[in-house]
Amino acid sequence: MFLVVGITGKVGGATAEHLLAQGKAVRALVRSREKASSWAKQGVELVDGDWNDSAAIGRALKGVEGAFVMLPPVWAPSPDYEEARGVIASYVEALTQAAPPRVVVLSSMGANRTSGLGMITALSLLERGFRNLTSPVAFVRAGGFFENFLYGLQVARGGTLPVYYNPTSRKSTMVATSDIGAEVAALLTGPAWSGQRIVELGSMVSADEVAGQLGEVLKRDVKAFAIPRAGWAEAFGQLGIPKGHTGPAEEMYEAVNAGWMDLGVEGTEHVAGTKSARDVFEAARNAVGA
Repeated sequence: MFLVVGITGKVGGATAEHLLAQGKAVRALVRSREKASSWAKQGVELVDGDWNDSAAIGRALKGVEGAFVMLPPVWAPSPDYEEARGVIASYVEALTQAAPPRVVVLSSMGANRTSGLGMITALSLLERGFRNLTSPVAFVRAGGFFENFLYGLQVARGGTLPVYYNPTSRKSTMVATSDIGAEVAALLTGPAWSGQRIVELGSMVSADEVAGQLGEVLKRDVKAFAIPRAGWAEAFGQLGIPKGHTGPAEEMYEAVNAGWMDLGVEGTEHVAGTKSARDVFEAARNAVGA
């Protein structure tokens, strides 16, 4: 039995899919059984609980061979990242008491740093918070998700894909969430290890390349357009981030553009992605048309 946290999201869902495909039993910690009903129909055992409930996490961990944990995404965190700190404390309490045979953690490129990361600060805190766990731990430092460009299927029909990457020709680490799920499942079910591991996951890809692959799917010429820095706050506001709270998202992309998300941090392993942005665009378009 393997615990998957965040099963109703993209990464948790991809992890569960890969585990189920291997014939493994899966348990999920869920806040809404209704939202997770499709997983229950596939045989996933549901445990009611919240990210901040250490007792519920402990119940979900009981008897598992391994656990996948992650932080809930928060686009407008409080200044001291109180939301992340609370979840991390709950995880540490539960994982210390249960001490499962192995733990795989979703992290991010750049989490090795401690400042100037914006939203990725939460994952830096997560890695530091898990340092003293007795269980073997693998931190999967994933690149930016190709799925974050899916808005392009609609907005890029005019031939332009607006992005925060500048210059658009510069490569940074990117990956498909399916590849993250595959790597997490492989770590959970593969050879055992001791201590802590850090796996960089993804390949170096530019926004120009993503736009070109989107164009191939849309069958039109698509060019990446770097949103001017002065317009970031307004652009993030259009995504639903409240005015005055876009700073962490802006700082994150500044870190990306500064090269802090590049592969090759000392002491890490590296796993390249197998799926391209084109694969992600095609799968999303086919899902809509199904």
